[in-house]
Amino acid sequence: MTTRSYTRSPALGADPLGARNAGWPPVRTTPAEARQLVRRMLTGLGPLRPSQVEDLLLVTSELVTNAHRHGGGVTGFGIGIGRDRVTVSVSDASTESPLYELREELRPGGFGWPIVLRLCCEVTVDTGPDGKTIHAAVAFDR
Repeated sequence: MTTRSYTRSPALGADPLGARNAGWPPVRTTPAEARQLVRRMLTGLGPLRPSQVEDLLLVTSELVTNAHRHGGGVTGFGIGIGRDRVTVSVSDASTESPLYELREELRPGGFGWPIVLRLCCEVTVDTGPDGKTIHAAVAFDR
């Protein structure tokens, strides 16, 4: 298994086995279903800044959407709650790592991955023979 990291250390709160191996929660297939699950998981965390919650929901939507558009669909979904961050893990069947492209001209699409990288304090990509899992952590200060 190869890991490409966009930060210096593994995402805290991420499932070390990868989202596809977690077994629970069941695989979420749409961005709306994934956001709904994330909202439910956040209810017991106490007061969080609305902007942080919105950042996490946007990251969730972008990762699930990208799994559908570029990875053949979602094969796993997980949430890790740490002391100061929440990590969303999304698996798909593609072994291709996400691309960050600087664009010369305006055209639709291609903004999801840069948004994820900008909003997260840590992002890791674990790639194996059956696909990849992206772990994206959003920091919370309560």
